[in-house]
Amino acid sequence: MKKFLLLLVCGVTLAMAPAQAQRKSKVKVKTEGAAGSTANRLLPLFGGLSVEAATQVVGPAFLADIDRNFPSRAEASKFFSDKGYEYITENKPDTALYRFNLAWLLDQKNADVYRGLGVIASRNDTPDESISLLTQGLAVAPTSTLMLSDLGTSYLIRYQQTKKKKDLDQAQKHLEKALATDATNAFAWQQMGRVHYLREDYTKAWEAVHKGQSLNVSSLDFELISDLSAKLPDPKGMFK
Repeated sequence: MKKFLLLLVCGVTLAMAPAQAQRKSKVKVKTEGAAGSTANRLLPLFGGLSVEAATQVVGPAFLADIDRNFPSRAEASKFFSDKGYEYITENKPDTALYRFNLAWLLDQKNADVYRGLGVIASRNDTPDESISLLTQGLAVAPTSTLMLSDLGTSYLIRYQQTKKKKDLDQAQKHLEKALATDATNAFAWQQMGRVHYLREDYTKAWEAVHKGQSLNVSSLDFELISDLSAKLPDPKGMFK
């Protein structure tokens, strides 16, 4: 499940990433510095530093370069968050994380920052940090179907670890909101299938699986299909 979340978030976002990420930038990004500064650079959102403190970590020269090379800091933020997703696909999580941190420093309202950091945090043993980051992103973009479905999936992962009903309830709530916002979110349908499976409503689980499959075959969760088939054969006979 945790690996699936990572693929889910990356795949959907990169398919929608704007072409701005291809822009050539002359901004120099430092990769070395004092021990404390280096450590903070590789922690999500600079490890909880204030914007002012994070600015001191990257140094005034960086912001001066930004102001020379971009029409606005918001546009620069978008550039760095797009680059962050590119580095994720290249399996360079530390480089991606720092680019997302820079994007956050430039614009705290860039929702892609929190989502990208949530992708990286999904590699952790527990989904707690991912949930925290995605929740912050949802506060910035409350109607983002992708943020909602990722957050719902993170709660679903936590439920499978904790077996606490409140985590399953949170998973269902966010996935339902994601689908209410965009009923074509195939990945959200698959995760709703898992929710219904865990609630032992196997008919609804199959309906969700087939809905997601009809929208995007790559969304299929074959682990879920195997588990579900053991409880109830596919009513449509598509999966055996």
